[in-house]
Amino acid sequence: MALAEDEAVTLVSELIRIDTTNTGDPATVVGERKAAEWVAEKLSEVGYETTYVESGAKGRGNVIARLAGSDPSRGALLVHGHLDVVPADASEWSVHPFSGAVQDGYVWGRGAVDMKDMVGMTLALARHFKRNNVVPPRDIVFAFLADEEAGGLFGAKWLVENRPELFEGVTEAISEVGGFSITLKDDVRAYLVETAEKGIRWLKLRVKGTAGHGSMIHRDNAVAKLAAAVTRLDQHKWPLIVRPSVREFLDGVTEITGLDFPEDDLEGSIGKLGALSRMIGATLRDTANPTMLSAGYKANVIPSVAEATVDCRILPGREEAFDRELAELLGPDVEREWIGLPPVETTFDGALVDAMTASIIAEDPGARVLPYMLSGGTDAKSFQRLGIRNFGFAPLKLPSDLDFSGLFHGVDERVPVDALKFGVRVLDRFLRNS
Repeated sequence: MALAEDEAVTLVSELIRIDTTNTGDPATVVGERKAAEWVAEKLSEVGYETTYVESGAKGRGNVIARLAGSDPSRGALLVHGHLDVVPADASEWSVHPFSGAVQDGYVWGRGAVDMKDMVGMTLALARHFKRNNVVPPRDIVFAFLADEEAGGLFGAKWLVENRPELFEGVTEAISEVGGFSITLKDDVRAYLVETAEKGIRWLKLRVKGTAGHGSMIHRDNAVAKLAAAVTRLDQHKWPLIVRPSVREFLDGVTEITGLDFPEDDLEGSIGKLGALSRMIGATLRDTANPTMLSAGYKANVIPSVAEATVDCRILPGREEAFDRELAELLGPDVEREWIGLPPVETTFDGALVDAMTASIIAEDPGARVLPYMLSGGTDAKSFQRLGIRNFGFAPLKLPSDLDFSGLFHGVDERVPVDALKFGVRVLDRFLRNS
């Protein structure tokens, strides 16, 4: 097992050194093919048959491999991870974001926690199982995917729509942003398993007006009308709704710590969770955050069109109500178009959850395992369309003072070496007993 632990650290470092920046613009995306081919080579050299798929766009590589289990009658387990990362400005970092530096007890670089850590752990274990003729109790499908950071249009979404046979027989899946620890009280750690995530709607707003000279009086200014609509949206307070995954998480924290989360001051009391409050607080309401504005081409010309981009995140079960409120807020003069991915939600029960819990406790006795809702999104949104039950389970035992949620898409992204080794041990137990 020690070999797999050490190899995971090396693989994460090497993978970070492959720049797989996904800008969202296919013309400027780099490195996904190189990373996918690298993964395929690592799998092939230990005996896997791999499927390499470019998803209708040159260079957007995906790799899938299957390890046969002892009971072919059981549903297969999908272990998936994405190879792309968000951009990074090297001038802001302590180390170069694509150095993969291993120093001060961490592996540093863009993707260290989102999510080349899980990719490295998964790849190390896949190689370990093949080398040592480990036969898991069920088939395991390993998938290494492109384009998650821009919605999976050339990755999971494309594969689900065009190559669903690659996931034949899969009933459950695990991936990122779950299984990590938070220290709640007296060195008591809770490991958070993602059982739900908000839906995504990347919304483009467009307002048309009358073009003209900037020195004249204008009553039909597209910029002014758009600014007013965006302001209404920004100031709107969406209804507070506590989904079962959030309630189970809060109840678990109360049981461990004694902290109360009263319904009449729920948002205020969430602040007791420290850095985690940003993530948990965002799962109490829908959100619609303006992120981009575009209008005009010259200081003295009033443009005929103004546009804004809004990042909307919608709670499970709230899609129709969200659309109604959005239409009322924006009014009939604001055109809307969007790319959307649905919410994800499952229950925190069953044999797979039991296996997760047992594998964590075997490595960290006294730990608690709790469900939670992710405010962001993952490729689970696409895989649920195949009837797959999805969980976030990329286990990491983290230092109590590490602001883990702040590292996602952040400066100086890094993952502790010891946490990677812990994760390999946990995943090894989990995959052998799931």
